Amino acid sequence: QVQLVESGGGLVQTGDSLRLSCAASGRTFSTYAMAWFRQAPGKEREFVARINWTGGSTGYADSVKGRFTISRDNAKNTAYLQMNSLKPEDTAVYYCAAGVTFLNWNVWGQGTQVTVSS
Repeated sequence: QVQLVESGGGLVQTGDSLRLSCAASGRTFSTYAMAWFRQAPGKEREFVARINWTGGSTGYADSVKGRFTISRDNAKNTAYLQMNSLKPEDTAVYYCAAGVTFLNWNVWGQGTQVTVSS
C-alpha cells in the first residue's frame, strides 16, 4: 500500500497559479488511480479531480473544470494538481488520495493548505 505526502500549498492572490504535488512511497503507485479532494472550513470534503493509473483518463468537478489540471508521473511516483486562475472560493485544505478504482479512495495524504486572497 502506498503512503501519500502533499506539498505545494500556500497563500496566493486571486488569479494566481499553484501546483500541488503528491509524492507516493511504495512500488505500486502506478497501479493506483489518484485523485484530489478539498475541504473548506465548515464544509464537507469534496471531489476536485481524478486520474486513472495510466494518466489517460481524467475527470473534474464542474467548479474547477478548465482551470485545474491533474497529471501524474509514474516514474517519479508523483501526482500533480495544476491550479490556474485561482479564486477565493478555492481556499481549502487539499488532499490527495489513491485507490484501486474510482469508487474507493482508501489511501489519503495529510493535506496541504491553499489560501486565495481577494
